[in-house]
Amino acid sequence: MSASTHWIATASAQSVLERGGNAFDAAVAGAFVLHIVEPHLNGPGGDMVGVFVTAENPGEPTVLVGQGPAPAGATVEHYVAEGLELVPGSGGLAAAVPGAVDAWLLLLRDHGTWELADVLAFAIGYARDGHPVLERVGAAIGSVSTLFTEHWPTSAEQWMPEGRPPRGGEIVRNEAYARTLDRLVAAGTADGAAATSREERIDAARREWREGFVAEAMVEFLRTPHRHSSGTDHAGVLSREDVAGFEATYEPATTVTFRGNTVAKSGAWGQGPVLLQMLRILDGFDDERLDPSTALGAHTILEAEKLAMADRDAYYGDADVPLELLLSEGYAKERRTLITDDASHEVRPGTVDGVVPFRPPLREEYLPPALADAGGGSLAGVGEPTVDSTGDMRGDTCHIDVVDRWGNMISATPSGGWLQSSPTVPELGFCLGSRLQMTWLEPGAASTLTPGKRPRTTLTPTLVLRDGEPVVALGSPGGDQQDQWQLLYLLRTIVGGYTPQQAIDAPSLHTTSFPGSFWPRTWTPGGAVIEDRIGEDVLADLERRGHRVTRAGDWTLGRLSSVTRDPETGLLGAAANPRGNQGYAAGR
Repeated sequence: MSASTHWIATASAQSVLERGGNAFDAAVAGAFVLHIVEPHLNGPGGDMVGVFVTAENPGEPTVLVGQGPAPAGATVEHYVAEGLELVPGSGGLAAAVPGAVDAWLLLLRDHGTWELADVLAFAIGYARDGHPVLERVGAAIGSVSTLFTEHWPTSAEQWMPEGRPPRGGEIVRNEAYARTLDRLVAAGTADGAAATSREERIDAARREWREGFVAEAMVEFLRTPHRHSSGTDHAGVLSREDVAGFEATYEPATTVTFRGNTVAKSGAWGQGPVLLQMLRILDGFDDERLDPSTALGAHTILEAEKLAMADRDAYYGDADVPLELLLSEGYAKERRTLITDDASHEVRPGTVDGVVPFRPPLREEYLPPALADAGGGSLAGVGEPTVDSTGDMRGDTCHIDVVDRWGNMISATPSGGWLQSSPTVPELGFCLGSRLQMTWLEPGAASTLTPGKRPRTTLTPTLVLRDGEPVVALGSPGGDQQDQWQLLYLLRTIVGGYTPQQAIDAPSLHTTSFPGSFWPRTWTPGGAVIEDRIGEDVLADLERRGHRVTRAGDWTLGRLSSVTRDPETGLLGAAANPRGNQGYAAGR
């Protein structure tokens, strides 16, 4: 079974499974297709996080770390000297070392079975021959068309070849990226290459990415100053040494048990454990308080999310995080007592002995000095193109889940490097990401911008095990909302008895009562964004409790997908999000 945020990626992954490939072959094939069909949501210059189990070791969930670090030149001093108060949301200074491609190739080498050429054939075909573009891609390009034409001409050439954004359904191509993938494949078969095995051919492609033409083109292109979301022009700081020095890695997943289920996430260098903290807090309540469709349940869930998010911002980062304490039952019990009948409008991190919690700047609005001096300006294309405060779906990240007949299972969230992140590198057909916007320029945080340290990413796929066997791979786009939306799925399926598709279809909600991870990093005290379908009585009750409710429309929040496996029968399942008529689940 395969499920993803775009039907072509799902179909490509399923085609691999039908022809004998395993879940990892299929996931890699689908992921590279996502670069082509959802370029406004992810790209090869971005990052990814995955969590998987193998059929040989089903009880050992493993995290695939495709999050690159800050370049050596990305110092707080340099950014402040450039006149910046925040790491920009777009432009080369926001770029971490690209990590997605190396991570996917590492997974293919170690756990896949197919040749690189066969896995990439789907993406190369859609890039060279074209595919019918989503209307949302054209809308995203339209929102930044002035930026492209006035400041990023290489992006205008790639994405507006007719001088306008593409219309939904038009055939679009990315021949430069097709050539890039061709050259990666060729690196494994070139004369003199150490390519006597499948693994060596894949490693040759990885070296070509990190040390060859890709690294050279990225670094040289970013040397030219270009417009950033700050309204000012800057050169990037990425170097050849930065790119060559990064290799994707594996690490054991971080887990907690909730109602007999083991939930597996990334470490606290990402936001993954925030879902585990939410589950810990909620585990102490009766079932009636865990139903997101009721006023009492929605209120309780929103308050638990605020507490977990406050800890995320205070303590998480690529550092020594006191995670054992943060995930302990005793700590969760203390946090649980802070939930009352009324909505909190405060940021309330917990107390950790010997650690001073970081207090992020709290801004409800922000305009960078350059734009303020110019009398305002457009912020189009910055940050993450996700659901805004009105619930308007402008896109966001991507996600893919795959489970095969043998029991291999993976959940992966690729993101970053979307077409509005920074100018397109013309020789490569893609741009660099903007993940460094999740770091602070203020000192004292585990997530303060630091060379060689990973930004505290929002990418957060989930794996669920029962009795040591994997039963669910789950994930969603959505930045700060990813774990909040996945929480609802888990509560509805584990506690409420919903089927996966029913859980995805049910009314969604999330809080915005914390500083956002994406530029300009503002917050809404007591903010709660909720789909109208939850009902007038529930919405009115939440408002009476003090939540600042934003009614998001009926079908706007969440883009979850999942695959499932019943260990007793071997029955496989999949579910995908109907919002936007784009996600797709398939299998047989």
